[in-house]
Amino acid sequence: MNDELQRMLDERACERLITDYTHLVDFGNAPDIADLFVEDSRWYTDDMSMDGQVGIREGFTHRQRVTRRQSRHVCTNMAVTVAGDTAIGLSYLVNYRHDSETGVAETPAPAGLPKYVGQYHDTFVRTAEGWRIKDRYFVTAFLRPSSR
Repeated sequence: MNDELQRMLDERACERLITDYTHLVDFGNAPDIADLFVEDSRWYTDDMSMDGQVGIREGFTHRQRVTRRQSRHVCTNMAVTVAGDTAIGLSYLVNYRHDSETGVAETPAPAGLPKYVGQYHDTFVRTAEGWRIKDRYFVTAFLRPSSR
């Protein structure tokens, strides 16, 4: 296989991790997000951090229990740069979210402005099982005012 084809396959594998993440959180399998990360990984913002697969699984298990929430994490403008067995990525996130007053997510949920828009800064590593996320840092660029 030539280098250009391998680079494209590696980029696509990293992009797939970004997409799988959104599907897991939005469709009821949030704790499984931890499987996309390596054991000594980190998911963080300026305000909080989940460290290691165990911490990430705990954090997303808590998210899973928020049954009133309907969300869609829309990732776009993905740019992955591969350098050997590591890669860095930047993707935009537009998050639509509605928390039902009844305690159970509404489908379809009332539409409105996105809850927030920002970007993920990812570091990926190649493992024996394939590409995994090493670090995921989220930065908020726009935030919808709270209605409550």
